[in-house]
Amino acid sequence: MIEILSPSELPRAQETGALVADILQTMKSRATVGTNLLDIDAWTKAMILEAGAESCYVDYAPSFGRGPFGHYICTGVNDAVLHGLPHDYTLADGDLLSLDLAVLKGGVAADSAISFIVGESKPAESVALIDTTERALAAGIAAAGPGARIGDLSHAIGTVLSEAGYEINTEFGGHGIGSTMHQDPHISNTGRPGRGYKLRPGLLLALEPWIMADTAELVTDDDGWTLRSATGCRTAHSEHTIAITDHGAEILTLPR
Repeated sequence: MIEILSPSELPRAQETGALVADILQTMKSRATVGTNLLDIDAWTKAMILEAGAESCYVDYAPSFGRGPFGHYICTGVNDAVLHGLPHDYTLADGDLLSLDLAVLKGGVAADSAISFIVGESKPAESVALIDTTERALAAGIAAAGPGARIGDLSHAIGTVLSEAGYEINTEFGGHGIGSTMHQDPHISNTGRPGRGYKLRPGLLLALEPWIMADTAELVTDDDGWTLRSATGCRTAHSEHTIAITDHGAEILTLPR
């Protein structure tokens, strides 16, 4: 299913996107050395409920997970790159933490992810991973606009990732979003320009480049959800929800 929002619905998407960005930035500020992942999940729950919004994750039970997810935010540490199930883990100096959040408010969902390093240590490999995903995300957004095709976005993202020397996994990628979290079209993190669905004003997309330092192979944790690098290497993940407008792409999940 591909949904197209009317101009009157865009303010609701903007409101949801601002909420997601606000929660993620609050969790980033609170994710210090000694913070437990379960506390981050509890704080996220409180902010979602206080805003009168709904979690897209608590009851989420897709075929690839051991559902329902049962938590309010994805927390991936170091080698955990996607669908990180919050658990009893205390953050340490130098940990690379990825937070992924999707919320529904006013009938419209927004989805975003950030990766950052906890504490004072800044391992060079981790800095490079995060920088690459952020640059790839920016390239994908720059390629988006009315008349562009999904392949243009995928190609822009994949070019940055591959030129930085990373292998690209195509099992998971970006997606359409609207009244539900995951919709068509699928947006691979690599692709051929000029191919795929043509973008139209009113379309919402979640772009999400993610990489692993030395592999493209994923393994599933014993919790049935958390996806880790097969080699145990570090990982990073960046994501924004954008709205296609008459003039290009509006980022809905930018921090205010």
